Amino acid sequence: MAEAVVSMVIEGLKPLGNLVIQNAMLLQGVGDQVELAQSELLLMRSFLKDADERQEDDEVVRFWVKVVREAAYDLEDVIESFVLNLDLKRGGSMKIVFKRYACIWNEGVHRYKIGSEIESITTKLSKLRLTMQNYDIKQRKGNEGASSFARQRERRLTYAHISDDHDVVGIGKEVEKLSTYLVEERSRRIVSIWGMGGLGKTTLAKKVYNHEKVKSYFKYFAWICVSQQFEGIAIMKEIFIKLSGASDEQRKEIAELKSDEIAERLYNFQRERKCLVVLDDIWTLDGWNSLKGAFPVNEETNSRIILTTRNEELSSIAKENGLSYGSQALSDYDSWNLFRKIAFSEADETDSRIKSRKEEVGRDMLRQCAGLPLAIIVLAGLLSRKHTVGEWEIVHENVDVHIRRGTDIDREYTGHKYGGVLWILALSCENLPYRLKLCFLYLSHYPEDYEISVKQLIYFWMAEGFISSTSSVMSEDIAYSCFSELVARCMIQVGQIGLTGKIKTCRLHDLMRDMCILKAEEENFFHVANFSTRTRTNETQVGRVRRLAIYLDKEDQLVPARRDDHLRSLIYFSPQDFQPIWSKHVIRSVFNDLKLLRVLKLEDMLGLKKLPSTIGNLVHLRFLGLKRSGINHFPSSVANLVCLQTLDLRYRNTKMIEIPNVFGKMEQLRHLYLPRRSKTVQGQLALGKLQTLVNVEWGGFDLNSLVELTNLRKLFISETTAETNPWKNLEEILKSSSLVFLHLRSLSVVFGPSWDIVVLKFRFVYKLQLAGSIEKLPEGLSSFPNLSKLTLSHTYLMEDQKEILEKLPQLRALYFLGRIFSSLTSDTLVCTNGGFPNLEFLCLERSTNMTELRVEEGAMPLLRRLRIDFCETLRAVPEGLQYVANLKELTVKFMPSEFCRRLGEGGEDSHKIKHVPSVSITGTEFRDMADNRRAERASRRTWGCL
Repeated sequence: MAEAVVSMVIEGLKPLGNLVIQNAMLLQGVGDQVELAQSELLLMRSFLKDADERQEDDEVVRFWVKVVREAAYDLEDVIESFVLNLDLKRGGSMKIVFKRYACIWNEGVHRYKIGSEIESITTKLSKLRLTMQNYDIKQRKGNEGASSFARQRERRLTYAHISDDHDVVGIGKEVEKLSTYLVEERSRRIVSIWGMGGLGKTTLAKKVYNHEKVKSYFKYFAWICVSQQFEGIAIMKEIFIKLSGASDEQRKEIAELKSDEIAERLYNFQRERKCLVVLDDIWTLDGWNSLKGAFPVNEETNSRIILTTRNEELSSIAKENGLSYGSQALSDYDSWNLFRKIAFSEADETDSRIKSRKEEVGRDMLRQCAGLPLAIIVLAGLLSRKHTVGEWEIVHENVDVHIRRGTDIDREYTGHKYGGVLWILALSCENLPYRLKLCFLYLSHYPEDYEISVKQLIYFWMAEGFISSTSSVMSEDIAYSCFSELVARCMIQVGQIGLTGKIKTCRLHDLMRDMCILKAEEENFFHVANFSTRTRTNETQVGRVRRLAIYLDKEDQLVPARRDDHLRSLIYFSPQDFQPIWSKHVIRSVFNDLKLLRVLKLEDMLGLKKLPSTIGNLVHLRFLGLKRSGINHFPSSVANLVCLQTLDLRYRNTKMIEIPNVFGKMEQLRHLYLPRRSKTVQGQLALGKLQTLVNVEWGGFDLNSLVELTNLRKLFISETTAETNPWKNLEEILKSSSLVFLHLRSLSVVFGPSWDIVVLKFRFVYKLQLAGSIEKLPEGLSSFPNLSKLTLSHTYLMEDQKEILEKLPQLRALYFLGRIFSSLTSDTLVCTNGGFPNLEFLCLERSTNMTELRVEEGAMPLLRRLRIDFCETLRAVPEGLQYVANLKELTVKFMPSEFCRRLGEGGEDSHKIKHVPSVSITGTEFRDMADNRRAERASRRTWGCL
């Protein structure tokens, strides 16, 4: 791992070191010191590959490796701080600073300080290298750590762990049995799935939860990961919100309920309906006892509960009125089938001799996995990237070392010790290229079962310097390639997948996270302060803390972050709507003392009302995340953050906030998210690298800058607040430019009267959102080659524009928000035969004039998902829906009782949806309550008039 850190530092120092070296004449000796330090790191790296492998069995070598790692970090800190401090004083480019301040630096004070610090670190590295022979550490040639982006593009990646039918082996009968049990057994209301970690309890529960028979029987669903919760009342509220589909207003009402009140509501809701609740990863009987009062387990009801747990004792609650199912390891036959499907390639089938030898070696290794599905998947994923018999045999030798206690694996799991599996997972980590090791270990700071945003994770990696780019390939693309490789190695679980096939969210399996944390602790890589459980990892760590994650719950008050001049990442995980008190001590600890911070994430903190002006001291900052915070003041000192790559200001502001012109010097800025209600002071953005520009308001933006944003991938344009309409000027600017935004993938525009030319300049987008009162869609929209997702919001189109929509060739998702068509014949929208040939998802939300939707036979043949949400005037589900044979999911939210009644058993519309496996109806109760309150208010107003 130290080899990975040193390699990253070497690459990070190249641009900084070269700049110092090029100006060595002005700095008189500092350049020589930097060059010597870089050379020492290069010499050290070739020995560290051997040392990294040996440190596990040799405590002295382990300590030696830690000292080398810390020295490499220190060298990077010294040189980067030196160059940035120069840059802050100059007002011009890096090259100008050396000329402008040559007289100051020639005085020798600062030169001597930086030179002596570099010399001290270099001397330490040199002495460490000379002591290697005492530990018999040998030099290794070659660069195993270089991850090739070109090779990544050539090879089509497969995700072996995705729970498709062809990857799930040995549980088909169990899934069918449990699904049938839930639907047909009237007196049994609980299914408990128990077993040790890694046996696939959650996978089995998900298969049952999504089974066609289960989806068609139950009407209300909630999946809760109990391990994320710390109070029974919080879990009950979350279950009730998911079952009922509560709106934001109703969530606030639920949040005020006491424990007995929410338990009674949840109890009655389930008793009277067909609900399925999954409590995933519940650990103790005390945990269940705090919840059982909210479940009608001892009454006749159609609702059911599924529990997954590692505690066999807890499964006993299902023995009296349910089914207790103990997960078992896979048989030798199923283990081999799972292993073979992942590890072997098509090429292996063409050479019987190679296939035979791989089977022999593979079966021998497979015995060490003891039938644990996760262990098999990880090992097979590792071998799938080894193409020769020799590579398999090398892995086989390492497996014997790393899983040396495999024959006693049952004993190893006593007391929840997952040593055997962790050895397999550790082997997978050790075989990663150096850059992927750093990327993987960064996942250790996420809480258990956290839904990780892939985009934000990539931003973190880039801010930390894990990702380097070339002029021809974007850093984001390289980072996503690294992420995809981790997925392909079965080290990350896939969550949501977007329309373009890119992964949007991911998770770490519990055991994989355990191993990741173990490695991070060993390497002093990341540290966690968990105030929810009042625990902290690594209290006895060796070396400085450079990355810190802080877990908070709603009962916590902020305490000052650990003061460490070398901290690089400070990431807070807090509940939404968290309102802690930001005392002067806390503000100072974050914004004054941590001068080397690169990543600062302060999301979901409504208690943070203003940023102090001292934030401008964090000149190393690359990522600043303030999403969903309560900021109402934005200091101009942010302009000092010249290294920022990502700035997320999508905080919850109820009033207009003025953003000063702070972006002009941010030459590294790549992703800028502005608040929805903000006015940006007129000014020009740093242009060269900007890829994301969200909620920009044209009245506060230099329109001439738009044509220079050639790397834009995502652009969200807010409605202008300027006194004069800027659209005419924008149209003229774009007409005078031959530029077409080739890289743009997502565009959202609130349009004025002149806008066709704007959209046509962005014709290569995949996602397009049009809002505002318009009559016609853009000319040429049907020729957009990539358009797969279209959102129309309050557009008031002429009815003949529907024909254009129906013929869009690549359209896969269509959102209608609000009133879309200005007039409809008899208030009816008809989807004609052959229309929407590739549409897979249709959403109707808050329609105010559509009373009927008809689908002719042959329309929307590929539609799989239909969502109807708060459409006040829609009387029934679409007529002709029965012809849409591929429809798999119908979601109805906040619709009137009469609408939902027609869908029920025996209802007038039940025949339209009898072929749909999954029908979810939520929020009806709250919609009726809202309607009643609205009627009462109207009645009071009427009596008041009389």
